[in-house]
Amino acid sequence: MKIAVTGASGFIGRHVLAELARTQAEIVAVTRDPRHLQNLSTRMHVVEMDISLPGIDCFAQMGHPDALIHLAWDGLPNYKSLHHFEMELPRHYHFLKTMIKAGLTSLLVTGTCFEYGMQSGALSEDTPTLPVNAYGFAKDRLRKQLEFLSCEYTFSMIWARLFYTYGEGQSAASLYQQLLAAESRGDKSFDMSGGEQLRDYLPVANVAQMIVKLALSQVNAGVVNICSGQPISVRRLVEGWIRENRWNISMNLGRYPYPDYEPMVFWGDRQRLDSILGK
Repeated sequence: MKIAVTGASGFIGRHVLAELARTQAEIVAVTRDPRHLQNLSTRMHVVEMDISLPGIDCFAQMGHPDALIHLAWDGLPNYKSLHHFEMELPRHYHFLKTMIKAGLTSLLVTGTCFEYGMQSGALSEDTPTLPVNAYGFAKDRLRKQLEFLSCEYTFSMIWARLFYTYGEGQSAASLYQQLLAAESRGDKSFDMSGGEQLRDYLPVANVAQMIVKLALSQVNAGVVNICSGQPISVRRLVEGWIRENRWNISMNLGRYPYPDYEPMVFWGDRQRLDSILGK
């Protein structure tokens, strides 16, 4: 089986490549800059491509993969930027439609829990989407466009709706990397919000493992939450990171306001994920 991965040099992409390397799949890593993917396994074929300007032969350039894991998306972590639906949305739809028209039959695209908007509690895939920021709106719109496209072309799709991911290689603006940077500088305290908001967090290695298992299944599952199913307060999460790494830093709670684009309490329902993965 041949699997292509866009966004291969990104935060999640690198971990997905590492997970794919543990399988028997033939791997095609797609990137705009091959220099970001040096020292890869010889089993991986790197394809230089800007998916915002795909040629009509982009499917052939990737070697006619059996499945595509589509992770690419620019403009993060600025979730409110109009760039997401003005630029990213049409680019990604055009690229994916070009791939499908050329013969792609199995597709996994990463979505976001921000598609659910300000809804609280345990969020299942059947919960209506009500995005309130530009990123969530653009992702939700792309999913709906692909669902309409499936009425005209035959392909299976998994919309892997990501909740909160953390770990090595994450954006410097992320909570985990900011804490790591503060500890590395020798800061005695770490400025953060009150930390009482409940979220659904997973280490990036776990997320990559779930994405690869879903892609290999090639099921036509539609939306699947990629989540732990277990809410945890941000305060307790940060306390755990400090304790596990034996960092000598304290939390300065209440320094920043809570984000205005997400509810105080929400997490993912993972029943559909577990049923597909056989758990």
